[in-house]
Amino acid sequence: MGVVNVTPDSFSDGGRSFAPEAAVAHGLALFEQGADIVDVGGESTRPGAVRPPAEEELRRVLPVVRELAAAGGIVSVDTMRAEVAARALDAGARLVNDVSGGLADPAMLPLMARADTPYVLMHWRGHAAGMQANADYGDVVSDVVDELRLRIEAALRAGIPPHCLIVDPGLGFAKEPGHNWELLGRLREVAALGRPVLLGASRKSFLGRLLADPATGEPRPAPLRDAATTAVSVLAAAQGIWCLRVHDVASTCDAVRVTARWGVEADTSARAQLRRRHCSPCP
Repeated sequence: MGVVNVTPDSFSDGGRSFAPEAAVAHGLALFEQGADIVDVGGESTRPGAVRPPAEEELRRVLPVVRELAAAGGIVSVDTMRAEVAARALDAGARLVNDVSGGLADPAMLPLMARADTPYVLMHWRGHAAGMQANADYGDVVSDVVDELRLRIEAALRAGIPPHCLIVDPGLGFAKEPGHNWELLGRLREVAALGRPVLLGASRKSFLGRLLADPATGEPRPAPLRDAATTAVSVLAAAQGIWCLRVHDVASTCDAVRVTARWGVEADTSARAQLRRRHCSPCP
C-alpha cells in the first residue's frame, strides 16, 4: 500500500503532494513502482495535528481518488469520517482505512455494513492533538489486541461481514517507541485475532529515534528513514503480514520479493531435511 498524503503538514514529506495534480502524479508513480493499493488521505494524523473541516478533507481527497480510480488502480481512502468515506467510495475507492477503528464517527460502522467493502480497523486512543497522553499500557500487546477485539466485535454487531475486516495495531498512535518495538516483536499475537493485518511503520518517529545522530541526539529526518522502514517490512513480511503501508514502494516491493523467495527456499530445504531424516533407508 503506497501512501499519498494530500495534506500541507505531512510529517513524511512536508506537503509535497498537497496539490491535486501532484497527488495524482505521485499515486500513479506508486502504482508504476508496484503498489497494489494506493491510500489517499486528506487529514494529517501525526502527533499534535489539528483536524481540517470535513469540507476541506473532501476537497483534498475526492479529485485524487477519482483520478486514480479512473486510471484503473485500487484506491483506499484514509479517513475517520463516514461522509468522506461514502463520497470516496462513490468516487471509486475500494477500501476504507479508518485509523480510529470506527470510534471517531458513530456513522462509520453502519456505513461500512452497507458498503460491503474492505475496512481497516486501527487501534486508536484519541485524536492526534492529544493521543500521546493516552500511551499508558499494562502489557501493550495484550492491551492492543484486547481493544482491537472489541472493535471487531462492534463491527460485526453493526453488520460488517467478517471477510471485510482488516486490523492495524496502530504503530505510533498513542504509543511510545518501546511500545512500537514490543508490538513488532509480537505481531503474531495481533495476527491471532484471525483477521488480515495492515502494518504502517513507514518513516515513523520511533525509527528516527533509533537512528538518531550519535553526536547530537537529533532523530534522523523522516525522508531518511526508508532503509529502516524496509528492514521492518522484511521482518513483518516474513511473519505473514497481509499488507505494508509505505512511502517508498519500490524498495519495499524488492524486499518483499526477496523475503518471499527466501521463505520458499527455506521451506523447501526444511522439507528436504525432514525427508532425509525420516524417509531415508536405514544405514
